Amino acid sequence: MPNAAPVSEETRLAYVLRHFRLAYEQVPNVSVGYAGVQPAITIADAAGAFFQQATAYPPAPNFREWAGQRVPFFFDSQPELPLLELGAGVATIHADLIAAAFYLLSGWQEYFSDIRDRHGRFSYAASVQQQYGFVALPVVNYYFDVLKTAVEHVTGQPLRLRSWREGAPFAAFITHDIDNLRSAWKAPAKAALKQGRLLRFGQHLFRHFTQPDAWDNLEAVAATTAAYGAKSTFFILPANQRGADGTPNADYCLSTALLVRLQKLKELGCEISLHGSIGTAANALQLEEEIESLRHGTTGLRFHYLRWEPRQTPDLVDSADRFSYDSTLGFAEHFGFRNSYCRPFYPYNFQTGAAHDFLEIPLNVMDATLHHPNYLQLRAKEILPALRPMLEEIKKFGGVATVLWHNDHFDPANHLTGPRQFAEIMHYLQQHGAAFLTGSQIVAELRP
Repeated sequence: MPNAAPVSEETRLAYVLRHFRLAYEQVPNVSVGYAGVQPAITIADAAGAFFQQATAYPPAPNFREWAGQRVPFFFDSQPELPLLELGAGVATIHADLIAAAFYLLSGWQEYFSDIRDRHGRFSYAASVQQQYGFVALPVVNYYFDVLKTAVEHVTGQPLRLRSWREGAPFAAFITHDIDNLRSAWKAPAKAALKQGRLLRFGQHLFRHFTQPDAWDNLEAVAATTAAYGAKSTFFILPANQRGADGTPNADYCLSTALLVRLQKLKELGCEISLHGSIGTAANALQLEEEIESLRHGTTGLRFHYLRWEPRQTPDLVDSADRFSYDSTLGFAEHFGFRNSYCRPFYPYNFQTGAAHDFLEIPLNVMDATLHHPNYLQLRAKEILPALRPMLEEIKKFGGVATVLWHNDHFDPANHLTGPRQFAEIMHYLQQHGAAFLTGSQIVAELRP
């Protein structure tokens, strides 16, 4: 059974209300709590003993209409009552929004679940998001919108979502995991050999030894992103040997020449962050060695294959004392919101009952998710229409759209999740007023 500090009502309130105040500007002091303390805003106490147990999944949610959406409300034991009841100077929320927000935002389900996929990850298939069909809806933001309405009623003061740089309604974080720089030639060469086209095979082999690889394109990726007024964040993978379980790491070495190129990209305003190799999500010494090898004073992190063990990894990130943010938490299998929240947040520390020190900038969409045979298998023309509702939700709540587009997907030979589909997403973000920010810029905007 995983170790966890007791989670009291006060603990849940403190954690959730901290993030509520981060989401809105100048939240007035108003008492929010359960009926026993007679607050101005009363929350229904419906969690019972759930948070004193090591149970991964709560009872099924009730779905209620709020702000034009059908929203799942966990710990809603009185669905016959109105969600929000307003009185003279008081408000009552007849669902335990605090417990529900805490459950989703803390990642409770994956901490107490033993289900992991073949890469050691908590899977989308095991999640409440998949079970109840709300992965692309930022449910916690809707809970906060209910609470915002109550606060406005009680205080008579309108609340505004925090805006981003120059008043932008939402932000976009454009990232590239650099797994491969040397392997563009392999697939076509193998195909030619399999077909018996030896001349074509020889041509691919000759180009491999005499010309730069099509995936060795960091400067071109940065230039493409810059055309939209954005700066790329590159997650660099220092290890080039397979992990202990046979999973591949990088196909390149972290050479002096590559470090020089990375420094030049950094001078252009790009961000160089660490892509922790296989094993680093559970090995502090290995993680520290990779921090040192990158030599760029990195403050950002994303683990290779999105590996994240909730019972170990957050503590490792904190103890490294190098990272102001991580951006691993997204589902590989589906775009959307792994913690049902579209803004950055501080992961919950189950050992201390507080929050970790680093900021999590959730991952919303990865190129491989969209077409990989194990994942969504969308056609090229289906990608932006599929993503648009999610992006609209992020804009609605002033969140951050975190996009992962690997450098190898900028290869013009990729017609499915390639440069054209990236351009469509970037154009959408640009046209809708996103502030393009690096991870460190996002941290700077959120910290006092």
